[in-house]
Amino acid sequence: MSDRQHTLAKSIVISGNGLHTGAEVSLHFHPAEANTGVVFQRVDLEGKPSVPALAKFVTHTERGTTLEIGTAAVSTVEHVLAALTGLEIDNCLVEVDGPEMPIMDGSSLPFVEALEKAGRQELEEDRYYFEIKESIRYYDPEEDVELIAIPADHYQVSVMVDYGTNVLGSQSAQLQKLQDFKSEIAPCRTFSFLHELELLLDHGLIKGGDLNNAIVYVDQELSEAKLEKLKKAFNKEQVSIKPNGILDNLDLHFTNEAARHKLLDVIGDLRLLGAPIKGKIIASKPGHKANTTFAKLLAQAMKENMQRAEIPAYDPNQKPVHNVVEIMNILPHRPPFLLVDKVMEISEMHVVAVKSVTMNEPFFEGHFPGAPVMPGVLQVEAMAQAGGILALSTVPDPENYLTYFLKIDNVRFKKQVVPGDTLIFKLVMTEPIRRGIVKMTGKSYVGQTLVCEAEMMAQIVKEKNK
Repeated sequence: MSDRQHTLAKSIVISGNGLHTGAEVSLHFHPAEANTGVVFQRVDLEGKPSVPALAKFVTHTERGTTLEIGTAAVSTVEHVLAALTGLEIDNCLVEVDGPEMPIMDGSSLPFVEALEKAGRQELEEDRYYFEIKESIRYYDPEEDVELIAIPADHYQVSVMVDYGTNVLGSQSAQLQKLQDFKSEIAPCRTFSFLHELELLLDHGLIKGGDLNNAIVYVDQELSEAKLEKLKKAFNKEQVSIKPNGILDNLDLHFTNEAARHKLLDVIGDLRLLGAPIKGKIIASKPGHKANTTFAKLLAQAMKENMQRAEIPAYDPNQKPVHNVVEIMNILPHRPPFLLVDKVMEISEMHVVAVKSVTMNEPFFEGHFPGAPVMPGVLQVEAMAQAGGILALSTVPDPENYLTYFLKIDNVRFKKQVVPGDTLIFKLVMTEPIRRGIVKMTGKSYVGQTLVCEAEMMAQIVKEKNK
């Protein structure tokens, strides 16, 4: 897998009819900046509203996946998203002039071929992978549908389908690596059972299909009346059943094409996670509802992982970047008002520092001595001192400078800090220093627990008498 994000090298257009409306629709795929993700834009609507390809915007999953924000709604997005995933295109703006994607031949291959003509462009930003480090499971007992994500070195997908019909039976399919997507999965077309097709036709819900873009498994007796209905619906003079139990005018690309197409749908729907996956997906009898629900479950797990990743790890056995004596060579503070014991990490844009809170702190003598709690203002001051170390690391002679608060915003205290706690501070500059002005966000933790956070602005000032 590539470690850099990619977009398209140039724009490309593809047109076809929507499966359910039968209306002609055009897709314009455009390059997009890093961290944009995939965004669908309805250029046929007033204001050209957009909807990002994220699971939280899924509104319907009947016969396809629909995304919607306000007036921006796009249907049957899974085949397009699977193509973008298979080609490892991270960022793309998809302009669409209708409510649904064109069905094309019922597979992802036409989209893959169009995107390949546009080419890929590598961007400077690194990819963020959602790495599966422990099993994540979704199970729907009513539908007997199960999806599991387990650890693996790269993205893999395994699918099993069984609809309890003799004509299809049990099928399975695997994708061992994304490089095989175009040849092994992309050509596999959508499928339907005859009884489902009849229901859709009776309700006017399948106007853009024909026998070339959907495999129809005949799971019931095909009477003369049904044959005549199918001839009319597909504008064919003759319709018959092939020996393998599917309607004619279409040859299977693979004997397990149905399972492979379900795998294609899983890849497309899980793209709604918003990040590439490093892990293996195992799906039993998946469908769009289960796929997108699982994508939401993965998105929540990814959010929690990202939040945990922000928490600085503290190893007391690690040698500090600056010990307390060295800190006193940087900061003008002295005990009892020096509130930082050591610095564990420091770069141009961040610092991680530590303060061990003991019962010997002088402020405990007068601040709730019977139930000692570290004052919130001193927690902010300790965090600010850590930020001062970061700010003063940008000048060659920090001993000749002071830092002064200009503003503190959005201070929140999440949990009491008591004797025995070890405070871990992480401060990050939100923008480069300009004219001595430093803007930072700061968070302090005890273990994995956030106890205080704030936004700070300070100024670096050279001492006049030095």
